[in-house]
Amino acid sequence: MAHFAKIENGVVTDVVVAEPEFIATGKLGNFSQFVQTSYNTRGGVHYDPETGLPSGNPQFRKNYAEIGGTYDRVRDAFIPVKPYPSFILNEETCIWDAPVPYPEDGQVYRWDEANLQWVVME
Repeated sequence: MAHFAKIENGVVTDVVVAEPEFIATGKLGNFSQFVQTSYNTRGGVHYDPETGLPSGNPQFRKNYAEIGGTYDRVRDAFIPVKPYPSFILNEETCIWDAPVPYPEDGQVYRWDEANLQWVVME
């Protein structure tokens, strides 16, 4: 079984689990609307599903498809939904980055879009 994203006008509208042969039958719609995605790929890195560590296998379309996200045919990459207007697309990972790096001090933060900063969660 594999995961396939249904793409309509560049937007992911559904993700299904099916055999590639079933997708090819067209029973779910036009075959060309479906693009395979890997549940184990994030930020251009393929992770081993058992260990959670990078597997060394090639990445597969940068990220797992997300409903509402987009599929960029030129990059051959799934791009998640932009979480905040200020976030910037990382061209290498195809993940949205905050304009300010996440603090690495062991605390948990949330993004404050109004002030464009990370705020400690209490």
